[in-house]
Amino acid sequence: MNSSRPAMSEDLKPFELYYRGPSPNPWKVAIVLEELGLPWKFVEVQADELKKEPYLSLNPNGRVPALVDPNKSITLWESGAIIDYLIAEYDASAKLHYPRTAATLVPSYQTRCWEHFQMSGQGPYFGQKNWFSYAHPEKLPSAIERYANEIRRVTGVLDAHLAKHGTPFLVGDRATYADLMFVPYYKSVPFVIAPEIDLAEYRTFYAWLERLYARPAVAQVMGEWERQMVAALATRKSQKEEAAATAGKTE
Repeated sequence: MNSSRPAMSEDLKPFELYYRGPSPNPWKVAIVLEELGLPWKFVEVQADELKKEPYLSLNPNGRVPALVDPNKSITLWESGAIIDYLIAEYDASAKLHYPRTAATLVPSYQTRCWEHFQMSGQGPYFGQKNWFSYAHPEKLPSAIERYANEIRRVTGVLDAHLAKHGTPFLVGDRATYADLMFVPYYKSVPFVIAPEIDLAEYRTFYAWLERLYARPAVAQVMGEWERQMVAALATRKSQKEEAAATAGKTE
């Protein structure tokens, strides 16, 4: 996807990023790959391929993403672990992280805190809200409300932190991989996860999110994400209409 790679990436073979439609976690990795100017390509995995070989040899959990780096003959899974790897191995100029030196040790580990908050706080709760809203076989209003409130809580944590410290990003004046990891799930909120929540009500948070959206790499990756999300929603609507029409004919 990258059209303006740094010179050091010209000798690299493209990374293979396995994904499934607009599911958010692979897109976190895509943003980091694009930000670092690395050559990469998507490999789509269908739902019925996730839990069987050959995909299970790439990701034993049977979910997306998985990343194949042919340059170092390594295959990785779990988005946070993949991003840790990319930062450690390919961000030599410290574009997206604070180096672990005496001068930047504190922000380096503070960044790790926000990374883990995204993995443990944002991802699971946002994902469960989506599940109980659309995929669970029974409608459970209490579960939907619980996870909607968790989305509000997580967003409130980010908003309060940014307001308290008055910095443009989570750790100082630099956008790090931790900031970027929050983007795909928040991009999903108005489309599908929780359209009833107005993120703009969290003013400091929303200004931070807009700064991230404006980054060229983020705009490029999430522009493709949005096209795929719109297509997925259109397919879902068509399937529901077809099912309803079929049910009507059998009554």
